[in-house]
Amino acid sequence: MQKIFGMISLGCDKNRVDGERILGEIKAHGCEITNDMQKVQVLIVNSCAFLNAARQEAIDAVLEGNSLRGGALEKIVISGCLPQKYIGELYPALEEADVFLGISDVSELFPALERAYRGERVNAVGKGKESFGTRVVSTPPHIKYLKIAEGCSNHCTYCLIPKIRGAYQSYPMGSILREAKSLGKTEELVLVAQDVTRYGEEGGKNQLVPLLEKLSELENIRHIRLLYCYPEKITEELLEEIGKNDKIIKYLDIPLQHSEDRILKLMGRKGSREAYLRLFENIRRKIPSIALRSTFITGFPSETEEEHRALKEFLCEVKFTNCGFFAYSREEDTPAYSFSAQVHPSTKKRRQRELYEVQAEISRENLKKFVGKELSVLCDGKEGEDFVGRASFQAYEIDGQVRFSAEKAESGKYYRVSIEGSDAYDLKGRSMGRDESAE
Repeated sequence: MQKIFGMISLGCDKNRVDGERILGEIKAHGCEITNDMQKVQVLIVNSCAFLNAARQEAIDAVLEGNSLRGGALEKIVISGCLPQKYIGELYPALEEADVFLGISDVSELFPALERAYRGERVNAVGKGKESFGTRVVSTPPHIKYLKIAEGCSNHCTYCLIPKIRGAYQSYPMGSILREAKSLGKTEELVLVAQDVTRYGEEGGKNQLVPLLEKLSELENIRHIRLLYCYPEKITEELLEEIGKNDKIIKYLDIPLQHSEDRILKLMGRKGSREAYLRLFENIRRKIPSIALRSTFITGFPSETEEEHRALKEFLCEVKFTNCGFFAYSREEDTPAYSFSAQVHPSTKKRRQRELYEVQAEISRENLKKFVGKELSVLCDGKEGEDFVGRASFQAYEIDGQVRFSAEKAESGKYYRVSIEGSDAYDLKGRSMGRDESAE
């Protein structure tokens, strides 16, 4: 089957990796992949189902794609979390889609398409298996994501992930290392999972540090960044490895979701305000240069104004390098859906705005200290008149950037940038030349 494929991949970094595996399967079959929607014959919508807004976005993408029929477009495939969780209602309702695949059904793509071209609508959810073949990377060539586990066993009361992707299951270390090697030269390898810090535990012993040691031995990997670390799993062993390993970027993303004990308990989280404060004090004592990122949910059922103010005070006390805030989304089939005292949408939006305002001021003060100094910046490309890149405390696509002027700069290379200005999220400067010591 020699068709031209296109993909719309939605949702998180873990979903991006799933999409890249599908693209790898397409390439392995010798088919062309294009971003030109006017040429696409088979459109794949790789969906997210975490929130209602994400589910609607995926359905809208299918409907919009369907409007291209009559041109080159012949078939639409919807893959990922949405079919995995909602296939029972999705298959009869979304008649615009020809093929439905779940989160681990890469091997069924072409057999299902062959049936679709014979006139069937095909539900292949749960019929295939995950692929660890060569991926087609959708990020800039110097940055790549590596998913080390599937699913989640934390069962937070607001979250659908365990019901979509199942219990936490670590990938075999050998498979992870082979995939990392297959990615080729990589300046920044970003480890992702629903909970990176739980890696290997279902086998009886946490294996994250041994995995980091093995990945660090690979010659094609220059730096490693950790995202999505559960706070209770930040061990002394892990901090020691981050501190001494030059390949590991001094950066931790630790989603807390809230700071107040009552709300954390309602969320099904195991932490407490005091435990979190001790954690960050310990991390900074062990690794003084580390950048800390977190995410929080505001407007959780029964959250009071006092608890909202306490969260703002917590932000001012910890002073995260980077932070994200989400208004609570009430999702059916989660325990929190039936909680009493749901917060009004306008209140949730106001609280989210206020949290961003607090963090913006913290970030603004933090970034000011770099003005007049020189930073090593990994160039991601050019936007308008400026080149853009990231210092070590900025993760790709989720944190701020360094915008800098230069006669020329190459994506994937490091530059010494003299910082001349800052705002609440970004830095601005000029290149002083290549930083070959970072490469």
